[in-house]
Amino acid sequence: MNHPIIKIKVKNFGTMTAELYPEKAPLTVANFLKLCDEGFFDGLIFHRIIKGFMIQGGGYTEDMDHKECDAIRGEFKANGFMQNDLKHTRGVLSMARTSDPDSASSQFFVMHMDAPHLDAQYAGFGKVTEGLEVLDAIASVKTGSYGWYMQDVPKEPVVIETVEVVSR
Repeated sequence: MNHPIIKIKVKNFGTMTAELYPEKAPLTVANFLKLCDEGFFDGLIFHRIIKGFMIQGGGYTEDMDHKECDAIRGEFKANGFMQNDLKHTRGVLSMARTSDPDSASSQFFVMHMDAPHLDAQYAGFGKVTEGLEVLDAIASVKTGSYGWYMQDVPKEPVVIETVEVVSR
């Protein structure tokens, strides 16, 4: 099976290349590619960064305005979707969600280090194949609070310039 290839270009950090796995999470990959094609991610930020765990982005602007997107079904085992056996190891891309298993939309996270407690609980859908040094640099930025409700927010915005589909 051909795996779609994407490039996540992050301002002042560099580019991460990832392959996506539609055989593991077909709806998730299709939704992500559609958002890439629409330029949805361009100019958004990685708004939650926890060194040794993950970096999360795809839902907020530099001004911390939330960018809305339709939710999709959560493609992971705990939600009855048995074909997704992707482990949350370093470099894996996965979908963020609320406590509602079918609330994933545009926000995704990239695993900085392995987190087996997320396996079967979140829809992993790809993996970084080049640019782990970019992931490490982003994971090392200084973070703090944003208001009373959001922790682990970078002190300086970490801007996603583009998420480009290189091949399908």
